[in-house]
Amino acid sequence: MSHNLLKGKRGIIFGALDENSIAWKTAERVFEEGGSFVLTNAPVAMRMGAINTLAEKTNAQVIPADATSLEDLENLVEKAMEILGGKLDFILHSIGMSVNVRKGRHYTDLNYDWSQKGWDVSALSFHKTMQTLYKKEAMSEWGSIVGLTYMAAQRVFPDYNDMADNKAYLESIARSFGYFFGRENKVRVNTISQSPTPTTAGKGVKGFDGFIEYADKMSPLGNATASECADYTITLFSDLTKKVTLQNLYHDGGFSNMGVSQMVMDKFVEEK
Repeated sequence: MSHNLLKGKRGIIFGALDENSIAWKTAERVFEEGGSFVLTNAPVAMRMGAINTLAEKTNAQVIPADATSLEDLENLVEKAMEILGGKLDFILHSIGMSVNVRKGRHYTDLNYDWSQKGWDVSALSFHKTMQTLYKKEAMSEWGSIVGLTYMAAQRVFPDYNDMADNKAYLESIARSFGYFFGRENKVRVNTISQSPTPTTAGKGVKGFDGFIEYADKMSPLGNATASECADYTITLFSDLTKKVTLQNLYHDGGFSNMGVSQMVMDKFVEEK
């Protein structure tokens, strides 16, 4: 491996909570490939996680920011450019939260105040982040912005609850904002639709263990891990994917194109 794919590139990584998180693994890989970055998370999430350990390991500074607050985002972007010494080349948006999921409210009985909070954190924050970067002209030409999503945006996964709606909205923002960012600043905007992954957030979804096993049996290559997602994200941050934008990219071992697999069929035959 060259370890130079991101040499001289700088950016912001949102959402590195602990070593299970995709953002954490991505930060480690960016560092290995020669990139520099600031880490950010909401103050409450930072108290729960171990972000300072990651910061020490990757020579990064931590700037607390609530991604739903324009004031916090403006401060984050300004400080990041100051610390890193110029415009930004990459952004990873890896944050999501559903109060309804956390508190066990069924999709047919949502608390709408909680829904709005989850939507603001999980989806609208992506628009707020890009709008802040856009207005401040903070992105370098050929820069890359990546958001993490899940296939529940397209297909029904009953226990994924209102997070499915949030992810659908997130993907739409990537396309819509990506058009303007591409046309005017040559900045790429994409989402990665990742396999179910045992992160802290992922494990909060009801029935997650069965869910992850089913996806693994359905996918010809098996589930993609958090580390493999980090590798894929690196390719999108690099100059190797300069003309890839407005895409929702499935990183799921082939799950998204499957109808049924032999392994799943065998399981049903066994149970008859």
